Amino acid sequence: MPKNSVLGFPRIGEQRELKFALERYWSKKSDFSAVENVAAELQQRHWNYQLEAGIDLVSCNDFSYYDIMLDTTILLGAIPERFREISDATERYFAMARGDKTHTAMQMTKWFNTNYHYIVPELNTKTTFKLNSAKLLAELEEAKAADIKTPKINLIGPLTYLALSKSDDNSDTFEHFDALLACYAELLETLEKAGVVYVQIDEPYFAKDVEQKHLSLLKIAYDKLATVAPSLKLIVTTYFNHSVEATNVLVHTPVYALGLDFIYGEKNLESLDAIAISGKQLFAGVVDGRNVWRNDIEQTVALLERVAVHVEKEKITIATSCSLLHTPYTLKYEEKLDSEIKSWLAFALEKLDEINLITKTFTQSALSAKEQEAYAENIKANISRKHSKTIHDIAVQTRVSDVLQVERDTPYAERIEIQRKALGYDDLATTTIGSFPQTPELRKARRDFKKGEISQEVYEAEMKGYIDECVAFQESVGLDVLVHGEPERNDMVEYFGEMLKGFAFTQNGWVQSYGSRCVKPPLIFGDVSRPNAMTVSWSAYAQSKTQKHMKGMLTGPVTILNWSFVRDDKPRSEVAKQIAVAISDEVNDLQNADIKIIQVDEAAFKEGYPLRKAQINDYEKWALESFKISVSSAEADTQIHTHMCYSDFNDIIHTIEAMDADVITIETARSGNRLLKIFKEAGYAQEVGPGIYDIHSPRVPSVEEMVAQIKALQEVLPQKQLWINPDCGLKTRKWDEVKPSLQNMVEAVNIVRKEATV
Repeated sequence: MPKNSVLGFPRIGEQRELKFALERYWSKKSDFSAVENVAAELQQRHWNYQLEAGIDLVSCNDFSYYDIMLDTTILLGAIPERFREISDATERYFAMARGDKTHTAMQMTKWFNTNYHYIVPELNTKTTFKLNSAKLLAELEEAKAADIKTPKINLIGPLTYLALSKSDDNSDTFEHFDALLACYAELLETLEKAGVVYVQIDEPYFAKDVEQKHLSLLKIAYDKLATVAPSLKLIVTTYFNHSVEATNVLVHTPVYALGLDFIYGEKNLESLDAIAISGKQLFAGVVDGRNVWRNDIEQTVALLERVAVHVEKEKITIATSCSLLHTPYTLKYEEKLDSEIKSWLAFALEKLDEINLITKTFTQSALSAKEQEAYAENIKANISRKHSKTIHDIAVQTRVSDVLQVERDTPYAERIEIQRKALGYDDLATTTIGSFPQTPELRKARRDFKKGEISQEVYEAEMKGYIDECVAFQESVGLDVLVHGEPERNDMVEYFGEMLKGFAFTQNGWVQSYGSRCVKPPLIFGDVSRPNAMTVSWSAYAQSKTQKHMKGMLTGPVTILNWSFVRDDKPRSEVAKQIAVAISDEVNDLQNADIKIIQVDEAAFKEGYPLRKAQINDYEKWALESFKISVSSAEADTQIHTHMCYSDFNDIIHTIEAMDADVITIETARSGNRLLKIFKEAGYAQEVGPGIYDIHSPRVPSVEEMVAQIKALQEVLPQKQLWINPDCGLKTRKWDEVKPSLQNMVEAVNIVRKEATV
């Protein structure tokens, strides 16, 4: 019986080695063999880290060049028809992920309620499955060569795969259940022949509210899969919430073990008796795979002792709550982080040591002198965090508790008439979501300024020069509402966090968001306030360079919260409210500086939703209130925009309506008009900017393509209600893609406007 296990490990590299290798390959500066070499080195290093930390079950098949769900699609041979003409496997793989000049990329969306994006499988009635296990088996051989005696193969479960797939012909994705199950059965037989013992099958879908018919399929699936290769030990794993209903089914199947999340699914404690009666092994997720705060080992061991009242200790394996993919790599590069705050943290590597220490303490194994010292340090750090004066600010707490203004003073129907008259924009008004390409020169200037290698004057001159170029370009192509391009911003959350009290920042705390895209989330460790204005000077400067309206760009409180590592000693609702008050001060300062269009992005509003319906009302209440507080200072003639990413809005459309933004921009380029139709069906009255082209793909859409897209939008919503824009910010794109794309977009709008007047 293994004593501990890790559900998965980060893969981008602790110095983002895979990111840079991929981007060199994509820009044709190296061939793919260079990427393969980096990947092999990273895999070996990650396995060694786990072995050195005393992890019993080391994960294999948790590494990917882009995304595990995409890899699963390749593994199952479920390649969409439009990519089958691409004969080169590597070229086809990245075309599926990113698109190319002739192929539209597959849709990308958030992995449950995290900030990680996965590539959505596309299924239809013609889809067939054909096992393609070469990559998996090759990695298995590499693991054995690396002296991993019992590698654990990680797989996305068949039911989660079907549940997260989309149908492109309106068929039910679960119609593929039998065919897919046969493919998984063949895969498990292949793994058994290869000498595998442990297989972790992830079914996080069952941490949601699921239909009874899918629970019935769960029984059918694991009755078959647990017997088709009898020597395999199947560990069916869920995470991000409780999975009590699924556990009640799985205990009646022949699977070896169940993996449960006890950090975000406390209700899983209710399943312990059922697990004990069944005699199953329990993989207890007690080390947080989604946050960065140091584990309280005394508290965790106490929790495990509660578990052991029901399940024998010998049948409990200590595990992470989910894959460590969602945490940064290690604290060892953090040389500038405040020492007190650093002592409260644990990243992926440090969590490996925590698992080992928890395992030894729980099993009453002898601790070495070094381990005894680490245990004492853990107790000291947790006491320090509870009582530190840097965390609590009575003035902030008092001001936030006294907030009365939540709603704007003027209702939308009256506001929009005032704004239309004051701002004077036409139907199909054109704009962008905010950011323009982050060039190497910009990044160097910011880096040099932070290091003190250039003066404030030189830095500001660099930024203003870029703003001048952005404004001039936008005017030259005829955009209606301009942006300053955000050259001063490293990240839409980190930038604001750097100017708010209660935030801390890492040098190297990168986390993969998708593909080569990484983010460095702030750490919210204390009470939050805004000492000074954050964006006003940049927006005011940009406005001085044009007669057109300049849009102020802010990140909303819910997104700042959801894209940060948030303190766990205070309810998230209270933290969000503190941030909202700070943003409302910024909105007021912007409008007083004559910035009359202000975008408050809530890109992560949807991803913060709990997976369980019973918890949604509470989240919606405080998240909605936080956004409304953040814009409550806006006057009637100040137009508030917001932006949301990668969301299925069907179940939250009325909440979006209640946010009361004047204009919402959304990402629809990869999903056609499906999302927009939801707004029509709900009778949504506010103005909408559906993204008409996908900025995550390097291709430049033609004028004709965009004209067709705009006309398709007009079939859903009236022209007066529509804005035209890309589907997200342009910071990750290059100018030679951005310029022709925006030129084509404006030309397409002009063609449609002209046709409307004929």
